[in-house]
Amino acid sequence: MTEISGNTVLLLQTKQNSRNRIGEGEQIWTDAASLTGFLDLMNGSSGYSNFNAKLQESTHVFLADYAEITAKPEECRAVIGEDVYDVQLIDDPMGLHEHLEIFLKYVGGCHGTAYR
Repeated sequence: MTEISGNTVLLLQTKQNSRNRIGEGEQIWTDAASLTGFLDLMNGSSGYSNFNAKLQESTHVFLADYAEITAKPEECRAVIGEDVYDVQLIDDPMGLHEHLEIFLKYVGGCHGTAYR
């Protein structure tokens, strides 16, 4: 088996709901896994809304060596550098445990540590 290795680090985070001191609901993101692999654009567009706001829609796939991930995609997000992605699917193709394909949707940049 050949390893994928890669040049990009993906930090997979899971969401936990909690309450702050005054009872408001908060989402806390905790690190679940760190994977090294390759990020590739699958589909994307960039345009302007009615109010001249630039909108970016893109989907990506992240390829990495196999790792046991028990988190559900709907409870995860991925942080790559300063960018945040919603996790759409975590796939172990044909159940071979050779590599992972993690399908992502771009959410935006995190600007520092605001999302960590």
